Amino acid sequence: MENPNYRLETFSDAVFAIALTLLIIEIKIPPVESVHTNKELWYAFGRDWPSWLAFFVSFITILISWVSHDHIFKLIEKSTNKLIYANALLLLCIVTMPFFTTVLAEYIKTDLAGPAVTLYCGFSILLTISWIATQYATLHPASLYKPHVDLKKVKRIFKYTKLGLVLNIITTLLSFWFPITAFVIIALLYILWLVIGTSIKEEKMANRK
Repeated sequence: MENPNYRLETFSDAVFAIALTLLIIEIKIPPVESVHTNKELWYAFGRDWPSWLAFFVSFITILISWVSHDHIFKLIEKSTNKLIYANALLLLCIVTMPFFTTVLAEYIKTDLAGPAVTLYCGFSILLTISWIATQYATLHPASLYKPHVDLKKVKRIFKYTKLGLVLNIITTLLSFWFPITAFVIIALLYILWLVIGTSIKEEKMANRK
């Protein structure tokens, strides 16, 4: 049986792949003419730690999003216009992440870190909202899930996303006064999502009869 969401999944996978590629492109190699000794080269690499930190946090975020996206589409058997547009909002967030990552890497170690971190945290709010919209579209006005899927378990897991929205809003507000602390919290939240995501398997979503 042909997968009715094949084109939507393929297009989404391409966007995820492009976003991941753009992340690493933003990390620059120290120009040869600016380095004269081994020590200076090591120092130049070390000086770029904000770029690598932002890269790894954003990579984890996109990875979690891709895995969750793949998981959802394995559980549903059809699509609606509402889901297509909600998915588009999600992809918009994913494809713009390299920009927010670059801003964060550029300013996090300066006195202007506040606005950069707030912008990144604000982006996390929008990303979470896009996930809520996507999850909502799979359940309303009618469920798109396969018959064997336990909708109670689906809704229970979706509550984590709503909780994440609340935490992201709180962290964004915190970033106005304590930007570095806020970024650490956001990073830890993404690591937590990674742990939660690895513990959720398709078999656990099935009805037990």
